Amino acid sequence: MGTNTNPPEVVGSALVAIRRLVRTLRKTAVSTERETGLSTAQTFVLQLLLVAPAESMNELAERTSTDQSSVSVVVSRLEAKGLVARQPSATDARRTQVVITSNGIALMHSKPSTVQERLTHALACLPPNSLQLLATELNSLVALLGAGEEPATLIFEDDAPGTN
Repeated sequence: MGTNTNPPEVVGSALVAIRRLVRTLRKTAVSTERETGLSTAQTFVLQLLLVAPAESMNELAERTSTDQSSVSVVVSRLEAKGLVARQPSATDARRTQVVITSNGIALMHSKPSTVQERLTHALACLPPNSLQLLATELNSLVALLGAGEEPATLIFEDDAPGTN
């Protein structure tokens, strides 16, 4: 890892900001699960499908900014609960479209904001140069932590209770 040349108060300030961010993300995730019975990742996928069906699992992965295998697991869990359905695509019979069911729609009308919604909105509100700098620096931090090869799963999906 790199040499520590930063003043302790700056390192401390960054740690406090990270702790606040993680705490806010966790509290929001717990609240979402308590109110919906779903993980925040499952609720996020339902929110996206409420806006528009996904023409393929790859398209849904792109919309969630994650990988296809992660989103496929979430969709399978939602499908088992009757909240989404897979059906042949109207435009390409080789593809499987993912749509929200009427039960999924009903659930989404009473759900709280998800972690991803709040975070995506906050990131979108940053000036473009600040957002680019943040992305660059976060990727540097991830690399310094040795986590550059970790899968980019949906937030808290790997450790959310009741998601298996």
